[in-house]
Amino acid sequence: MSTQQQPTEHMSTEHQPADRRRVLTAGVLFLVTFVSAIAGVQLYAPVLDDPGYVLGAGADARVVLGILCEVVLIVANLGTALALYPILRRRAEGFALAYVVARIMECVFIAVGMLCVLTVVTLRLRAAALGDQEAVTVSANPLVALRNWTFLLGPGFVAGLGNGVLLGWLLLHSGLVPRPMAIVGIVGGSLVALSGVGVLFGLWTQGSTVSAVATLPEIVWEAFLGVYLTFVALTRRQQRRRAARVTASSPQTSAA
Repeated sequence: MSTQQQPTEHMSTEHQPADRRRVLTAGVLFLVTFVSAIAGVQLYAPVLDDPGYVLGAGADARVVLGILCEVVLIVANLGTALALYPILRRRAEGFALAYVVARIMECVFIAVGMLCVLTVVTLRLRAAALGDQEAVTVSANPLVALRNWTFLLGPGFVAGLGNGVLLGWLLLHSGLVPRPMAIVGIVGGSLVALSGVGVLFGLWTQGSTVSAVATLPEIVWEAFLGVYLTFVALTRRQQRRRAARVTASSPQTSAA
């Protein structure tokens, strides 16, 4: 009697309980990254949008709260990579490690941007003591420009390659997420990276319509990951459905 074993989408049974905890952790952290990233930018927007912020009354408490959101974002970014690494390394250890490195580099860029914003706040607090308002403004503007470049290269370019292309490919081949959504991640990450290249070469600007449209698939991908990994991936209900599909698609055993 001979049987032909079919490939399955789900993880090995021996790993399922631990893997469910890992994907749940990653899913919750993806949701945290989604919220904290948006909140952080919105809270310290006055520093970025108001050229006279450094000489005005300021909204330092709001800005510092935004920076704290960015600290949460860094922790959550690293957490997603560390939570998923034990699962992804079974598929392709080199690519899984590359994803972790990409997340680290993204966080480095975010941290540099945070320091730029905090330095602008410090300049505003000391503007009166420094006396020369023009010098204060001249000092603040490059810091804001540097923060914008870190955003382009970190959460933009590096995250597009890491959280989009690399993670999308790994999840596509591990079967953790539906194939169409993994493709959305790969395409979305590629578009974000290409959009960043376009900004570098002056083809369009950050915040332009082109950049906004190119970012939409990546936003959908990251929001999907948060929801899917938290509430669907490797749950008992999903495992039963996959087992039923595998059983239905398996060929009947035949006598040798």
